Amino acid sequence: MVQLFLGRASGQQALGYRAGWWRILACVGLLCACPSPTFAKAPSKSKTVEAVVPEVMLLGGRKLVYERSFTTEREVKLKRGFWTRVLDVVAGEPTFHSLSRPYSVATDSRGRIIVADPGAGGAHIFDFVGEKYKFLSRSTKDKDAMIAPQCVAVDADDNIYLTDSETGKIFVYNAEGKFARVIGSIGGEGRFKRPTGIAVDSTAQRIYVTDTLRHKIYLLDMNGDVLQTFGKRGSGQGEFNYPTELRLNGENLVVVDAMNFRVQVLGRDGSFKYAIGRLGDGNGAMFRPKGVAVDSEGDLYVVDGLWGVVQVFNPQGQLLYHFGGRGSAAGQFELPAGVYIDRNDRIFVADSQNRRVQVFQYFARPGHLVGGTP
Repeated sequence: MVQLFLGRASGQQALGYRAGWWRILACVGLLCACPSPTFAKAPSKSKTVEAVVPEVMLLGGRKLVYERSFTTEREVKLKRGFWTRVLDVVAGEPTFHSLSRPYSVATDSRGRIIVADPGAGGAHIFDFVGEKYKFLSRSTKDKDAMIAPQCVAVDADDNIYLTDSETGKIFVYNAEGKFARVIGSIGGEGRFKRPTGIAVDSTAQRIYVTDTLRHKIYLLDMNGDVLQTFGKRGSGQGEFNYPTELRLNGENLVVVDAMNFRVQVLGRDGSFKYAIGRLGDGNGAMFRPKGVAVDSEGDLYVVDGLWGVVQVFNPQGQLLYHFGGRGSAAGQFELPAGVYIDRNDRIFVADSQNRRVQVFQYFARPGHLVGGTP
């Protein structure tokens, strides 16, 4: 059975949301409102079982639905012609690319799904609508080789940006998946010590990059020249301890401050606004925060890699609910990393150890306008 857990934070306020709209109504028999589980005591592994599609029903017409997962190129190319199948019988079915250790996910304006996969040494482009697939890589024989792409971002023209945590560079591909250029290559060496999170502001022509080992954020122009840096190592406001992923959301820059066990929300100039999260083993606490995303209602989704859950907070920092749990069944995660929410409130979670991406659909309150910039 798909396990989607809904927890309570301290008191009833954790489920209170916009005049109490986020109280649980029903979960179609698949989820029950029960005392909050302690994440640290979750079972380390569950047996794979037949997937059951859950619907988490919430007051006000909101709900969260599990859609599917995918792991291989074969799932994109469903239609194979007669002669192709004959050739498969004679010569054997071709080898298809599969996810190895997916870390970060993004989508473009065409609905294609781009997955950064450091385990495979490249990135996958899944085009389920067009039934096409492409693998982006750059040979070690090249001067600027791509070794371990960590995070991915897409600009308004569907250009793809990949941070490489090993080389200290950013690799850029055009919308067709053709290599375009490298940012941060200085005499063959990378400018960054360990670039991780990346976000592109196409309107302002700016790129934001976290350098995890330098505990700071770089603001670049589209040529890759450094315009500004902000942050330093520490636990104060606007300070970081191994920052990882980041997201642009309106005027805000949302940053996973991993080893401070929190997410900081900054202005685009680096000014501190607020933070959510704390160290602990209960609801609202974070132990290994990884990816972060924001839905159309402004709520923050934070992946905790160790506990295998996605926690959802409102902008005031209150925990609304969480879903997931450690395991390999549908709706469960093993060492999840990145999370991405597209303009239609589809939620993509890089389920790293299970070598797949899982897809959920969030339905906002009726009448709420979706379809903004992801």
